Amino acid sequence: MTANEILRIAMEQSAEDIGCDYTDFMNERNVIVPFHLGGKARKYLKEPITANFVSYGNGVVAAVADDVRELVAEYVDKFEFYHLFETPNMNWLSERLADMGYKICFMAEYFLPGESLPRLLGCGYELRVLERQDFQELYLSEWGNALCKDRKQLDVLAVGAYDGSKLVGLAGCSADCEKMWQIGVDVLPEHRRKGIASALTGRLAHEILNRGKVPFYCAAWSNIRSVRNALRSGFVPAWVEMTVKPGSVVDGLNGEI
Repeated sequence: MTANEILRIAMEQSAEDIGCDYTDFMNERNVIVPFHLGGKARKYLKEPITANFVSYGNGVVAAVADDVRELVAEYVDKFEFYHLFETPNMNWLSERLADMGYKICFMAEYFLPGESLPRLLGCGYELRVLERQDFQELYLSEWGNALCKDRKQLDVLAVGAYDGSKLVGLAGCSADCEKMWQIGVDVLPEHRRKGIASALTGRLAHEILNRGKVPFYCAAWSNIRSVRNALRSGFVPAWVEMTVKPGSVVDGLNGEI
């Protein structure tokens, strides 16, 4: 699978996630479409979603509910597409959304394998590929990024780093959609900064590709450690997203209700 094929699959998935055509992400101008969560959307995407802004580095595609369409249209025309994801410009949008009962909720950067594809790196520890039956006892707090207890039915594959019989690092992936599996990774604190995370991430990405799926990786822009791991492992920035939800939903995520 080439880097271009991987990018095409990711764009097609993003189109399914918000209700546009994948070619919209190649458009140099901004595009606004009605938001629609497709039947094959990423399984963790949950409505209500008032708006979702997605950019693959050209323009932005904004998928919106009817009542915010006019506001979003004004916003995307007001700033260059990459400034739509930055403060203080976001404050302009946030203030107006608040008057309508909505809030900006999620922001994230997503990574895909680059032209050289994921790197197979050494770390001085034994790496073991773990199938689903091998990690059922590993749904523990220390592996909360690699495995998701709340969606364990989606976890399909993992790679562990072992110091003798002790598991010191774990990368896992969830089948979040039909063609793309998302990677998460954890390393025990006393074993960090030894190259374990990047070795695990790169090896798991290879295993995913060997199974005919596309590995992808998500990080908050401020999580420098996670972003560095993605880059060391052979991933490159691919797309960014910003999601708007009702204020009550955001408040609930913050434990305010």
